[in-house]
Amino acid sequence: MKAARWYKAKDIRVEQIEEPQVTAGRVKIEVAWTGICGSDLHEYIAGPIFVPVHAPHPVSKDVAPIVMGHEFSGTVVEIGEGVTSVHIGDKVVVEPILACGECSACKKGKYNICKHLGFHGLSGGGGGFSEFTVVDERWVHKMPEGLTLEQGALVEPAAVALHSVRLSKLKAGDKAVVFGVGPIGLLVIEALKVAGASEIYAVELSKERGAKALELGATAVINPAEEDVVARIQQLTNGGADVAFEVTGVPIVLKQAIDSTSFEGETIIVSIWENEASIQPNNIVLSERSVKGIIAYRDIFPAVMHLMTQGYFPADKLVTKRITLDEVVTEGFETLVNDKDQIKILVSSK
Repeated sequence: MKAARWYKAKDIRVEQIEEPQVTAGRVKIEVAWTGICGSDLHEYIAGPIFVPVHAPHPVSKDVAPIVMGHEFSGTVVEIGEGVTSVHIGDKVVVEPILACGECSACKKGKYNICKHLGFHGLSGGGGGFSEFTVVDERWVHKMPEGLTLEQGALVEPAAVALHSVRLSKLKAGDKAVVFGVGPIGLLVIEALKVAGASEIYAVELSKERGAKALELGATAVINPAEEDVVARIQQLTNGGADVAFEVTGVPIVLKQAIDSTSFEGETIIVSIWENEASIQPNNIVLSERSVKGIIAYRDIFPAVMHLMTQGYFPADKLVTKRITLDEVVTEGFETLVNDKDQIKILVSSK
């Protein structure tokens, strides 16, 4: 079958590989649509981050080259012995977690912070940038009636956004600011609407992405190239946001996010980082602020899909380009590197 595999930074190849086979307890999926994620882009530009290179991943047992793509939907075409939760023909999405099941976090049900955390489509085991993939039944979620397969490809990134808001201290009526409104940042705005935020401010350089943030319900957009972000947020919120969400991975932005919150404010770090970031701890200490990191999601895919049936996280407003698997590098990764106005690019397996 055809698949896109990561060999090293700036080296992703679309090639023919062996089609995966079903075994007991596993599900074979014909992939429909796969989104290119910010994490994928990090691996393309500066990886490896999650890709196992020097030793096999402890869960997948794979080492690069690996098939990429972890935001995907598809149709069940074969099931292994013992599988009961899905059937051939079901439209599904995959929660692309690789977790050991044995560490302290896994034993407490917090599999997204597994000691050996990896992702299907980043850490081996197959991936969505292929015609078919096989995953454990546990991670396969049947889509509710009314959701398209294209919408299904947004479930994974929407789960990141919803998880970040659910783990924050935000309460209905609170004020929030989102630094960086690429795909995840825009989905955080949607999740903040679900949670009842009274004011949602977006900080973004791209005018197109800023316009999209307003379309999705942001109260205002602040362009850091045009004004002092922290001063403006402090002014608009009358003293600072209750919660700030950092979704850029840019070191200076982390400091801005912290400084934009009120006393006892909270900053949620959603992004994955390529480099270290420097902060002044007194900016946290003297105002009794807090900073929290989140990774991925847990036990949330059904809730995301239910919200999608109500109109949240809409694909028609977030998908800006659709391409084929053969075009994944030139029209996908390279486009995202060079065109910051793009939001979500979906790749068809056909």
